[in-house]
Amino acid sequence: MTTDLTDKTALVTGGAGGIGLACVRALSAAGAKVHVVDLDAEGAERAAAEAGGWAHAADLTEPAAIEALPDDVDILVNNAGVQHVAPLTDFPPERFTRMQALMVTAPFLLIGRSLPAMYSRRWGRIINMSSVHGLRASAYKSAYVAAKHGLEGLSKVTALEGAQFGVTSNCVNPGYVRTPLVEGQITAQAAAHDLPRDEVVSDVLLQRAAIKQLIEPEDVASLVLWLCGTHAGHVTGASVSLDGGWSAG
Repeated sequence: MTTDLTDKTALVTGGAGGIGLACVRALSAAGAKVHVVDLDAEGAERAAAEAGGWAHAADLTEPAAIEALPDDVDILVNNAGVQHVAPLTDFPPERFTRMQALMVTAPFLLIGRSLPAMYSRRWGRIINMSSVHGLRASAYKSAYVAAKHGLEGLSKVTALEGAQFGVTSNCVNPGYVRTPLVEGQITAQAAAHDLPRDEVVSDVLLQRAAIKQLIEPEDVASLVLWLCGTHAGHVTGASVSLDGGWSAG
């Protein structure tokens, strides 16, 4: 099954690397013109040049930066995110607030700006990059878990309001994906516990997953692309797990 996005325009946040870059590549390969948004200006330029799209350097924790982004798009992929690990008793309040701004408030603002054009065309796809942590909690990740749970609720409300206009809204819920951020975590954990990297993956990161393998960014992007197709017109308000069985237990 192929997805033809010719004549469609997409906006991907956090599009300079990892899952976001894989989404930019997949959407572009399907024919979409892609706006690449990232805090990393040079990375956004490289991704946009590769995809034949447009680059936008933006700090999505700043509402003014969001107001400067395009709002006439057919597909919105809310992917930008960060992680911080600390006990609740030591979690910096300013870091907690900033993470909510990036992963809940920014998608809220971007969705609100994008919906009028989608409504007018009676077609749109909003895809929110959630996580297994949007469905399950882990200790020491209060801000991330709270943000992803908030994003899940936002996505469902968007699905209900957008249905009559042909707009779908869904969450994609991956487990650990092979990104530079995760590779760095593996290296740090291997050093901290004096373990081989493959044991860190299977016994630490993927302890709760049935499949003891990292997910490839391209696999996540394939699911994002599938959700953009006309065949997925009745898939809305869903949380689609891609977590190797983590959320099954």
